[in-house]
Amino acid sequence: MTHPTDSRRGRALRPRALDLYSCAGAAGKGYERAGFAVDGCDIADRPNYPFPYHRGDALEYLAHLITTGEIRRYAFVHASPPCQDKCALTVGTNRSRGWGGTHEDLVAPTRDLLDKTGLPYVIEQPNGRARIRKDLTLCGEMFGLGVIRHRNFELGGWTIEQPAHVPHRGRVRGYRHGQYYDGPYVAAYGNGGGKPTVPELQAAMGITWTDVREELTEAIPPAYTEWIGHAFLASRTLEAAA
Repeated sequence: MTHPTDSRRGRALRPRALDLYSCAGAAGKGYERAGFAVDGCDIADRPNYPFPYHRGDALEYLAHLITTGEIRRYAFVHASPPCQDKCALTVGTNRSRGWGGTHEDLVAPTRDLLDKTGLPYVIEQPNGRARIRKDLTLCGEMFGLGVIRHRNFELGGWTIEQPAHVPHRGRVRGYRHGQYYDGPYVAAYGNGGGKPTVPELQAAMGITWTDVREELTEAIPPAYTEWIGHAFLASRTLEAAA
């Protein structure tokens, strides 16, 4: 893939990716490793985010970028909209026991705006009932990680072949209904119940720039988006050569 060059530095400019609902930047870090320059957007203060970012509502910011034409700075958009209302943990545990409050589902309005950008994009969601196409499913074992952390991805404006799923090597370590189980993976969610320490989470996920447990448990391993980023850039190289 040919990129424009910066005459001041005599080197190729990297394609730019927009990382919406960016949290602490795990998805963005993967895209950076794949060769993108990354900008983020999150409604919360994220001092650990490793790239430039806009603090604010992701939908409002994306609408602004579209209206002003600034969206044309980007070659690709990644979005991880909150959908706790339909994630597997909420549906399977909290709701069945009458726990928890009302959660937002921002998948549909996010998709509507992403389609308006005209850019290729990814919408990422955990296993559950979120209404996305499961064009791609990735798992930590595919990358030799210490977490399972299945994640589903809807691809807009581009396609890639689903890689083969790798069988798991055992259980996720921790307590289940009062019984402790050992295993090669740690549980990257919650606290207590035999959950990993922060250093164990960092090592299992491949994340070093934040030690905030909440940010770690909300993250996806950067290896996932590094793989996606490489796949996207390779697909564009093939298109350009055709």
